[in-house]
Order: sequence, then structure tokens, then C-alpha cells
Amino acid sequence: MSSQEAGLDLAEHGSEDGWEIAHGTASLDGVRMAGFRDSAAGGLDLYVVPQPVVVVVIGLGDQPFTVENSGGSRPLNGFVAALAPGPSRVRGDHGECLEMRLSPRSAYGLLGVSPREFAGSQAGLDEVWGRSGRQLREKLSDTSSWQQRLALTDEFLVRRAERAPEVAPEVAAVWQHIVTRRGRVRIADLAASCGWSRKRLWSRFSDQIGLTPKRAAMLVRFDHAARALRSGVSPIDVATACGYVDQPHLHRDVLAFAGCTPGAVARGVPPAG
Repeated sequence: MSSQEAGLDLAEHGSEDGWEIAHGTASLDGVRMAGFRDSAAGGLDLYVVPQPVVVVVIGLGDQPFTVENSGGSRPLNGFVAALAPGPSRVRGDHGECLEMRLSPRSAYGLLGVSPREFAGSQAGLDEVWGRSGRQLREKLSDTSSWQQRLALTDEFLVRRAERAPEVAPEVAAVWQHIVTRRGRVRIADLAASCGWSRKRLWSRFSDQIGLTPKRAAMLVRFDHAARALRSGVSPIDVATACGYVDQPHLHRDVLAFAGCTPGAVARGVPPAG
């Protein structure tokens, strides 16, 4: 898979770049799964930007991924990307991998740790799921059937969900409000809307979602802006439609989240280096 700008959803570009894709149906709400096989043997070189989802990728080859971000470079056989504030790059010679996309509400319980613990970077799968994650990877590697692999993954997530803590209803309501409003919310009104103090909301929301409400709103708004830019909408029209004060405001947010300019996002060009 050639280097290009994208979210951390391999399915957005896989079939066009020689990757076979197998989509699975998850039993749990807020979960999407897909398997990928590199039929062209071109390897993976993907520049990724944050999205309002938590992504789990399990490599099924012998060689680890190389995950690069502002914190450096790490070899990982599988990784979890929370609601990170900056771009990263994933490279590897993997012939196959499996991706899970979790809504932040689902991720809180399924991960088993607070997303805040690894916000801003990609955590190794072993650091998050430990022995159970290694056992899942071994089972997935032992079968070549995507139907079986996706079924095994679904069973794994269902078992974790049975004993997983749930996001507080107030936190879930605030997150849904942010998503529904596409990030265009008055931060001062969020605490009042759920009946909590600002301090309590900020603490519980950050612990269960992984970002402060303000940062979460910025991420959701950025995600809509990035999608509009990639679809060919001009930066000035994107700034107006997505609720930015002006075009320089859009530029600052895109630079913070994607590490490049709105024009580069529109062209799918990753930043130098």
C-alpha cells in the first residue's frame, strides 16, 4: 500500500492499492471489523491522521509494523491508536492484518484501560490486552479463513464486553452531543447540559473518552473538515461550513491534527519526513 494521507481506516484505500478486504459484522454496537491481505505484495506505508474512533490493528505476519509519530519509532506486532492529537505513519511488510474500529463509548470498556493512558501515541497490543491479546493474535494467525478470523475476533470482543465497565450516561450524552453537532458546541454549556460541575465532567470525560470535551469537539470538527477537503471543497468554504472563525483558524487546527496544511490534506500529500 503506497504512502498517502488517510484516517487509520485501511479500508478507505485498500482495494485500490492491491489489498484484498474482508468486512465482518460485529455483534456489538460501535464496533467495525475488517481483514486485509496484501495481494500485490507491495507492503504497507500509510500516513494516518486522527479520527474520532479508537483503532486496533493486529498484524498477522512474522515482521512487526514500524509505527512512527512525534514520540519516535516503535516496532509493534499489533497496536491500539486512541484519539491521538497528531499524525503518525505505519509501515510494514505484513501480508495480512486485521483492523477493529471502536467508538470511544465502546472502547472504554473493551480496552480495559483508560484511553487517557496512551492518548497521543500508539500503544502496543500487549500493553493493552496482555496475554489475551497475544492468544487472539496466535489464533488469528493459525487460520487463513477470514470468516473464521472475524468470528474469533467478534467472540473475543463479546467476552470482554460481558465484564467491561460502561461509560457514564452523562459522558455518553456529552459525546453524542459533540458528534451530532459535528464539534460545533459551546464548551461552557456541556457541563450544564448533563447536570455536572465543569470539573467533574472534565475529569470523567477525559478518563473515559481519552480527551477533554474541548479537545474532543476540536477532533470531531477536524474530522469533518478533513473529509470535506479530501472531497474537493475549498479551504475557505470548509472553514465556513465547519464552524471555524476564518481560514487561518482552519489552518491552525489542520496543522495541529494532521501535521500539514489544508491544501496538503486535500491532495493527500503527507508532510516531509
